[in-house]
Amino acid sequence: MSTRSKKIFLIASIVVPFLLYCFYYYGMMIKNAPYKFSEFQSIQFQYGYNDSLLNKYDSKTGDYQFVNTRDSVIKMHLKLTKDDFLYLHRKAADLGFWDFPAKELNTETKVRSPRYMMQFNYKRKSKTVVFDAAYDGNDKLKDANERLIKEIQKILNDAEARQRNSK
Repeated sequence: MSTRSKKIFLIASIVVPFLLYCFYYYGMMIKNAPYKFSEFQSIQFQYGYNDSLLNKYDSKTGDYQFVNTRDSVIKMHLKLTKDDFLYLHRKAADLGFWDFPAKELNTETKVRSPRYMMQFNYKRKSKTVVFDAAYDGNDKLKDANERLIKEIQKILNDAEARQRNSK
C-alpha cells in the first residue's frame, strides 16, 4: 500500500465519519435550542424597592407603568418593535441569561435596595430571574444582570421617546 492510499484510507475511515457526526450533533442542538427567537412571545420587566415592584412593563399587553421623578405613577401603552425584541433576545443570549439562577437575592441584610424581575416568554419555555441590586454573589453574574437591566431600560426609554415624537 502506498503512502497516498494510506492517507486516503485514514481520511475516509476517521476524519469523514467524525465530521459527519459533528454536523449531525450540532445540527440537532441548534434545531432543538430551547430559546429561539422564532418562538419568542413576550417580555415582562418589573423593578422597584424590595417587594414593591411599582415599575412594570409587559410586552404582551403593552402596559407600561413607572414612577417619575415627582413620585407619580405614570401609566401608558407602549409597544416595542420586532427589532427591539430581537436586540433584547440577542443581548440576553450574549450575557448568558438562560444560565442565570432564578433568584439572586441578598437575604442577609435588610438594606433597601432595588429589585428587578425579568421574564422572557417563549412558546415552549420561559425564563424568570429575580435580581437584587445588593446581591453579593459572583461579580460576573452581577455585572451581566446589571448590563441586561440597563439594556432593557434603554430600549423602553427609546420606545417611549419614539412614541412621544410620533404624536
